[in-house]
Amino acid sequence: MNTVESQVQAPENLALVLNSGSSSIKFQLVDPKKHATDEPFASGLVEQIGEKQGTVTLKFGGEKYTTSAPIPDHSAGLDMAFALMGEHGCGLEDVHISAVGHRVVHGGVLFSQPVIITDEVLGMVRDLIPLAPLHNPANIDGIEVARNLLSDVPHVAVFDTGFFSTVPPAAAVYAINAEVAAEHGVRRYGFHGTSHEYVSQHIPELLGKPADEVNQITLHLGNGASASAIRGGMAVDTSMGMTPLAGLVMGTRSGDVDPGIIFHLHRSAGMSIDEIDQLLNRSSGVKGISGVNDFRELDQLIEQGDQDAWLAYNIYIHQLRRYIGSYMVALGRVDAITFTAGVGENAPNVRADALANLEQLGIKIDPERNSLPNNGAREISTDDSKIKVFVVPTNEELAIARYAMKLAAEA
Repeated sequence: MNTVESQVQAPENLALVLNSGSSSIKFQLVDPKKHATDEPFASGLVEQIGEKQGTVTLKFGGEKYTTSAPIPDHSAGLDMAFALMGEHGCGLEDVHISAVGHRVVHGGVLFSQPVIITDEVLGMVRDLIPLAPLHNPANIDGIEVARNLLSDVPHVAVFDTGFFSTVPPAAAVYAINAEVAAEHGVRRYGFHGTSHEYVSQHIPELLGKPADEVNQITLHLGNGASASAIRGGMAVDTSMGMTPLAGLVMGTRSGDVDPGIIFHLHRSAGMSIDEIDQLLNRSSGVKGISGVNDFRELDQLIEQGDQDAWLAYNIYIHQLRRYIGSYMVALGRVDAITFTAGVGENAPNVRADALANLEQLGIKIDPERNSLPNNGAREISTDDSKIKVFVVPTNEELAIARYAMKLAAEA
């Protein structure tokens, strides 16, 4: 252990947060008592699982460490991650892990709250694979591996869909044949729930109002993007649907489209279902129109006069404004609108354009406040704005860590 590492004092109780993808594992050691703006005790990423060469990256004590080797599966990936952590003073023997929190994308109608993971719970999550065939299998792999490696620690599942279990039937049920929908679990579930819930919980305090008296719109704008209408702390609508494809225009996803487009592309262009899936999820959105999905690159193209980039930006803003407007009607009274995630926190032009010329609705952005760099929760509306506008950095890992520690303490 080097001098810098040996000086890093581990908190007494840490939560290990795991986000397992099909070919990657994101991990963090989090002190749940820390503030959202604080760096995690340690964090890292396992990449290219199942490929010829994989990589594990660790950030700890202000340093970055990397190791590369074939990573055949998630078990090998976590083994390598824990080994790298051990080499640099933050391994399982160096810290006390009190709970493990797992991000699980889809909880269906079965899970509205985080739960301690048991064999029965894991079986229920496995039954939900048809609703999230790309995500839940990877989440399950991570859970199984971590439960084997840390068998004496409580494991907690936190579901992306959980926060939206309160969305009423009028907003959650699609107008298709009821028997077909019931048989195949077709309904609006919503995603990014952990982020929307975490961010929305900060707003009552910023407004100086009780949580049950606050109506708000939260906008999670990253490569994936979603909007949520929240009344008195309860979600009443959200833009994503049965899958994360619906709603706002995103980095590579189309957002809302006429479902007839799918039939047209199949019949007219001869595209298979898998090809259309690839088109709408990975080759559409901002990237599909402009060729890039990073908003920093998009801004550069716009400055250079690229018309496709300008069109992509305007379509993005147009759809965002449509959802803001519809949620203002759905809520009746709005106290706050909040931006979060990578684009929402760091793109003042997006925030300004999304709420431009809405003074008659009680929304006034302060240009100077809006232009300040991202540095914690802050108001960007004018003092006399009837509807307050905020930027609140999201921290899903911290939220998952807090849930995990809470349930572990109660177990």
